[in-house]
Amino acid sequence: MKNIEIKEYPLLRSGKVREVYDLGDSLLFIATDRISAFDCILPTPIPDKGKVLTDLSLFWFELLKNIVDNHLITADISKYPEQLKKYADQIDGRTMIVKKAEVLPVECIVRGYLAGSGWKEYQKNGTVTGIKLPDGLLESSELPEPIFTPSTKAESGHDENIPFKKMVEIIGEELATKVRDVSMALYSSARDHAKNRGIILADTKFEFGIADGKLILIDEVLTPDSSRFWPLDVYEPGKSQPSFDKQFVRDYLSSLDWDKEPPAPELPEDIVEKTREKYFQALDLLSK
Repeated sequence: MKNIEIKEYPLLRSGKVREVYDLGDSLLFIATDRISAFDCILPTPIPDKGKVLTDLSLFWFELLKNIVDNHLITADISKYPEQLKKYADQIDGRTMIVKKAEVLPVECIVRGYLAGSGWKEYQKNGTVTGIKLPDGLLESSELPEPIFTPSTKAESGHDENIPFKKMVEIIGEELATKVRDVSMALYSSARDHAKNRGIILADTKFEFGIADGKLILIDEVLTPDSSRFWPLDVYEPGKSQPSFDKQFVRDYLSSLDWDKEPPAPELPEDIVEKTREKYFQALDLLSK
């Protein structure tokens, strides 16, 4: 399901993967099967990807609700407004009705391992978002302890990693400290659960909002689109790791003579199927 149009409610936001509709006193989140890479939405969807993202988020919201409240109202379509029920064949399993919140303008990233932009910065400076790390770490090394590395939320283009003191300037010291502490607690709990299921949670991104004066966890949480999940049984520092996400897509696109600018190329059937399998594998290992 690549595009879903709900005529009875205004479309509030259309992102790379999600459509958000304004239901009045709440929001409808729809996770489509769209997939993006290198900041481009690809023309080829990954079948049922949106259902995996929704199922995983619902699982984590329930597991972690003792740490912080979240924005979920219901994902039970029988409890949806009547105007939405006629779209059941399109939206069932890939949607949730959530609370409205004042979204914090920062991405809350926790890293337990050295990968991605963190690895690139470490190679240059021995730091990640200005946090000094021990010498001699390898790509994919486990860090001595997890670190909190926030970033800005870019309206377009790339998010920008920022030091914690910059986050304090943006949202205030008290709220920034609370968000950091909650993010670290969420990561630690999820990391331990994942490890018991044979998966390394290398890093992840959380988003928060304020509703009724309280900090709540919003958006998706701990999915392959917002996290790096690695299989524990083949983990080996010193190289990039196989992952339960769209790495097949990135690798395929990197092999092409494509300048990483829209329009993106179509994906072949085998890449689509391998990527779909990885998403479902993550869901089964983590939540079943």
